[in-house]
Amino acid sequence: METSLDGKVVIVTGASSGIGRATALAISRQGARVVLAARDRDALDLTSKSVKGDYLVVAMDSTQPDDAQKLVDASLHKFGTIDVLVANAGIYVAGDIASGDPDAWDRLVATNVSGPFRLIRAVLPHMLERGTGDIVVTSSVSGHQAIQWEPVYSASKHAVQAFVHGLRRQVGSQGVRVGAIAPGIVLNELWQRTFEDPVDVMIERGDGLASDDVADAIIFMLTRPRHVTVRDLVILPRSQDI
Repeated sequence: METSLDGKVVIVTGASSGIGRATALAISRQGARVVLAARDRDALDLTSKSVKGDYLVVAMDSTQPDDAQKLVDASLHKFGTIDVLVANAGIYVAGDIASGDPDAWDRLVATNVSGPFRLIRAVLPHMLERGTGDIVVTSSVSGHQAIQWEPVYSASKHAVQAFVHGLRRQVGSQGVRVGAIAPGIVLNELWQRTFEDPVDVMIERGDGLASDDVADAIIFMLTRPRHVTVRDLVILPRSQDI
């Protein structure tokens, strides 16, 4: 039997755009109470207008060490509990190492690696005390195979994969499920590309995923019966073969 999300409190980071926005809205349609978190307060407020049901908006920066605990504290103050964390905030840096910008790499690691690590550390004691909870971290197909045009991004997602697998072994027996969603190319703001063809045409022919496709996969993970853990879910557009 599926697990219902109705009434659950779900934190979604990176909720101002892309996968995070699509996930927050999809989860709210399942009856959950949603905490929308990202750096851009105006974009979060815009997203909140489409939320179905109760919500909280928290402007935070995952690269700031104290912001993770502030997010958890604000969520508990508003709702009294946290059932699900979707650690989704991330940035993308591609390019050759020889001409790359180490400062940009540092920002990427702070966002993609340290950010979810700190946020999970902040939320985990509450889940362990209750003996239940779900954590889904947005990884990438690049976390399963190093891709030559994005080696630093790939390294960040490999770190996420290792962390998720180790964490799951620590807390799985205590009622907390941990999994990673690993999409291929998603045609949203993260890629910052200008496409020659309309995005809907590219999605239809299998050149990329929509953010809603990834959101649907995350909901699938969260709604499995409690005895089922989806450890890794890799989701690719039809034309992508990496």
